[in-house]
Amino acid sequence: MKSSLVAVGKRMPGWVDEGFKEYNKRLPKDLRLHLIEVTPVNRSKPGSERNIIKEEDKRIRAVIPNGSLVIVLDDNGKHFTSLKLARNLEDWRKSGRDITFVIGGADGLHDRFIQEADLIWSLSGLTLPHTLVRIVLAEQIYRAWSITQNHPYHRE
Repeated sequence: MKSSLVAVGKRMPGWVDEGFKEYNKRLPKDLRLHLIEVTPVNRSKPGSERNIIKEEDKRIRAVIPNGSLVIVLDDNGKHFTSLKLARNLEDWRKSGRDITFVIGGADGLHDRFIQEADLIWSLSGLTLPHTLVRIVLAEQIYRAWSITQNHPYHRE
């Protein structure tokens, strides 16, 4: 099983890279998130939001490993407790499929892409900056894994 994070955006601030790497390195090798950064569409050129989303959709689809369980991060998705996420993580791992988490660009993801995803997950009812979502995702995957291992990182 391979885990990936497909995220629209490149050249993140140092604190984002450091935070993501810190939690990612704590994960076992089969759960470490292989980061695939997708170049965002240049927003300084004239073009509608719809065309931007459409072009980013093509770029995202081009890098998702075939047969992956696709989990979209979107504020309209399901909310999980840490314990429920841990149970889901175990189920995802047992499925034997690769897992790909997807974070869209500043204008979001194409509606069709969201509808075709295996799961839509909301990290919070709050609107989070896309840069921060990378860190929160890595931390939550680490937390869920630590729960499955009875590691003391998570406390109820």
